[in-house]
Amino acid sequence: MPNLDSHLVSFTAPASFAAEQYQGLRLAVERMARTRDVKTIAISSPAAGDGKTVTAINLAGALARGADDRVLLIDADLRRPSVAKLLGLTDAERGLSDVLTDETLDVGDVVRSVDRPNLVILPAGSLRRGASETLRSARLDTLLRDLRQRYGCIVIDTPPLLPVFDSALLAKLVDGVLLVVAANQTPRKLLGESLNMLDPAKVLGIVFNRDERPLFGYYNSYSRYYRGYFANSSEVASRA
Repeated sequence: MPNLDSHLVSFTAPASFAAEQYQGLRLAVERMARTRDVKTIAISSPAAGDGKTVTAINLAGALARGADDRVLLIDADLRRPSVAKLLGLTDAERGLSDVLTDETLDVGDVVRSVDRPNLVILPAGSLRRGASETLRSARLDTLLRDLRQRYGCIVIDTPPLLPVFDSALLAKLVDGVLLVVAANQTPRKLLGESLNMLDPAKVLGIVFNRDERPLFGYYNSYSRYYRGYFANSSEVASRA
């Protein structure tokens, strides 16, 4: 895949230490899917710059690598979309916002394939009105219900929780939320405020990004991309 961002290790370096960490996250998600019927997963963060989009793309790539059914990656960060750019997609003018505002448009008309079996992308599209107004559309709930029937798993990149309320709106419609925090950067106060905005039952865990501590005796510079997760929401809350 040309023009891929180098941080997308699930695509550019699938045998690397970093990519293996995303495979571990994939296995955790698959375990939760079997016990909690988790099929639509929103990826968010307390603030901008925590690495949520890179995490969403790498997780989607890892899920697709071992999937029997297709995986859909949605860019729902309508204010600052970046999924298509990071994946090097140049034909992504239409997407989620267009489907939500044009009743004649079907998702199949705007999804984009990438050079990865079982993975398709729904870009953010062209924003014709406010992001919050677009995401409040009654069509979004209907759309997600329809997509649950079409795809084995749906990963949704959403805006940061604290600057805007878009993610809080989306969190009500998905099966679960993964929060991405930057190690030694994201203040615990912001993490706590973010968790307070979410239904505790929806919080699947926390992904620690850019943690450079050794893992099980190993050290690799790729470890700054992904560290780990806590899948128990009560444990997550206690660590906020």
